Amino acid sequence: MDFVDVPAGPFSMGWEAGHPCERPAHEVWVDAFRIATTPATNADYARYLAATGAPQPRFWNDPAFGDRRQPVVGLSWDEAVRFAEWAGGRLPTEAEWEKAARGGLDGARYPWGDARPAGTFDRPPRVGETPANPLGLADLSGVVHEWCADWFADGYYAGSPARNPRGPAAGARRVSRGGAWRHADPWSPVAHRSSLPPRLRYSDYGVRLARDAE
Repeated sequence: MDFVDVPAGPFSMGWEAGHPCERPAHEVWVDAFRIATTPATNADYARYLAATGAPQPRFWNDPAFGDRRQPVVGLSWDEAVRFAEWAGGRLPTEAEWEKAARGGLDGARYPWGDARPAGTFDRPPRVGETPANPLGLADLSGVVHEWCADWFADGYYAGSPARNPRGPAAGARRVSRGGAWRHADPWSPVAHRSSLPPRLRYSDYGVRLARDAE
């Protein structure tokens, strides 16, 4: 996996025109970190399975999801965490994900700007086939929801810390980010928040790794 550096600094998180859980837009400072340019692929996950003997994820043997360059899907949150740790990484926080996804384009609707791509998908596209943002990150919308480290709460933004927010201390659902192929409109805005109980394993859920800055 290729990683890019995301410099420390503030950005505007959230979207005033979004869903209630995406408001208010608020300034957040995030320390420097690194993030993968694409979601983890089936090829990446195959190396993990071979090295650890971990159970195969759901949909692993389904031909619709078996291309080596497709993002690995069907991971629970715990499976995503274990894979990230094996690969020398971790899940990004929700704030890290959005800062990286914006790529310096604060106020833009999508990671790459305001233009909505055409088309929908009947399965996850191969990584790198959707528009990249200014940092060179691809597949931030239109591909899979990506698990984040944080617990989810609808009203979290109203009292979110101004530096390095990490979500509530507990909850019932984990945050995920990124528009997903299975939706009628896969092209979610960059500020869109989604969530899922961490035990569930869906065909539009994958993982993008983060690392601490070197």
